[in-house]
Amino acid sequence: GKRPLRAEAAFTLVEVLVACVLLAVVSGALYSSISFGFASVTLARQNLRATQIAVEKMEIVRMYSWDQVNSNGFVPPTFTAPFFPMTGGDTNGGLIYYGTTASSDFPKTVTYGIDMKKVTVNLTWTNGHIPQSLEMSTYRSQYGMQRYIY
Repeated sequence: GKRPLRAEAAFTLVEVLVACVLLAVVSGALYSSISFGFASVTLARQNLRATQIAVEKMEIVRMYSWDQVNSNGFVPPTFTAPFFPMTGGDTNGGLIYYGTTASSDFPKTVTYGIDMKKVTVNLTWTNGHIPQSLEMSTYRSQYGMQRYIY
């Protein structure tokens, strides 16, 4: 006897190609979303470190006396800071923050203007090939807050 012919169950070439294209699109989207996530985390870490450096410079200026803030050259106008401050060796990956500290007079039209200074810290760095920057300002009083409140 002869056996009856059965239909072979398989995918056609078009179905296989559509599945491969779909897999490639999904894989590409997954890869790009993971890459974007890592880039976002890196930028957030760099911004946080820049904020830490700016606050540190503000606190240093806050600890100076009024005469030190007003003297030329006591507060360094430019500085550099690494991304990893406590490591011994060059493991920063080349990421260095370049900063400036500027002190300016308060408007003299205000009654207490001669007793105030505006301190501004600017930081710049490069994330890949994209320049980044951060600016932070505060006011420094000669006598502190208690003289103006009471």
